Amino acid sequence: MISKSMEQLVKGNSVIRALFEEGKEMAREVGAENVYDFSLGNPSVPAPEAVRTSMKKILDEKNTLYVHGYMSNAGYEEVREAVAKSLNERFDTDFEWPGILMTVGAAGGLNVVLRTLLDPGDEVVCFAPFFGEYTNYVHNYQAQLVVVPPNPPSFQPNLDMLQDRITERTKAIIINNPNNPTGVVYTAETLDRLERILKEAETRIGHSIYVISDEPYRELVYDGVEVPFITKHIRNCIIGYSFSKSLSLPGERIGYLAVPKAIDDYQGLIEGLAIANRVLGFVNAPSLQQLMIKECLNEKTDVAAYDKNRKFLYKSLTDMGFECVKPEGAFYLFVKSPVEDEKAFVEEAKKQHLLLVPASSFGCPGYVRIAYCVAYDMIERSMPAFKALAEKYFG
Repeated sequence: MISKSMEQLVKGNSVIRALFEEGKEMAREVGAENVYDFSLGNPSVPAPEAVRTSMKKILDEKNTLYVHGYMSNAGYEEVREAVAKSLNERFDTDFEWPGILMTVGAAGGLNVVLRTLLDPGDEVVCFAPFFGEYTNYVHNYQAQLVVVPPNPPSFQPNLDMLQDRITERTKAIIINNPNNPTGVVYTAETLDRLERILKEAETRIGHSIYVISDEPYRELVYDGVEVPFITKHIRNCIIGYSFSKSLSLPGERIGYLAVPKAIDDYQGLIEGLAIANRVLGFVNAPSLQQLMIKECLNEKTDVAAYDKNRKFLYKSLTDMGFECVKPEGAFYLFVKSPVEDEKAFVEEAKKQHLLLVPASSFGCPGYVRIAYCVAYDMIERSMPAFKALAEKYFG
């Protein structure tokens, strides 16, 4: 009795989640210590202690009816003011609190934006490789995801192939910076060129095109790399942020949307986003988490732990002969498959109890993603398995 569209979603259930479940079954068979699960981007660094202490203080000291009650669909005003103030201090921006909407993570935020912008038949452009759920999010509103092919070896957005994919039905472009699955950080030059292309396209098609910047990995960068703040480069942009990675809170589902005042139809957008938050069934972001975030905006995760994993894994695999994209951000290593069919490579890896994600699920066949947000000792223990895998392909 379920809908035909849901039947298709069930059949195409997330490859990453399927691997995660397969890993649990494998662990029962051979022991958890002998399974090397690099499938899921689940932070391995604990949340800062301030997260726990602030929640406890809120529960102990604030009025219970306030903490657990309804608020505006866009979130507590005091929290939105704090987020706007933090962004303005850190990035020299001029956000105002009405342009901040607290959301159920970045995923909830993206759906709120898409519900606000899209009519059936509209189009959203993204650059491969991309987070695979974007397809489902866009299809939720009977719109189409238009994919721009990847641009190896840099994996900066393939702007040379963008113009021809923008039509009168194009409403938005999604970018993910730093990128999942490559770990690449899109440069200021890339964003500036994207803005020039969009201005020309808007003149041609006669309406605005919004850039939705999905930024859950903004704080996870290495080697002194800085993520360009998008409002400095793109005028019609909406920022989607999540604390899932920056504070290791993926299960709490808390994030925000930030809309700059310079954007086209600012008032219409912020009103529409608040209503979308309600009619999609979120109603509002979790109240306790909102209040906690206000107290923890300056807290940081232990990026050094991820950096240690990144350096060791990248050097080890490249020394074995694997071709890898050196990540500048996030916590993923993007590895070129030694054979054209990366799914066959993934199956060979499973024989060594290695769980890698085929990148066809990210719109980029021929590669695999390794999530290195895992315990360092598991990476060390996995080395013999990787060496056995390398010997099969490189001798």
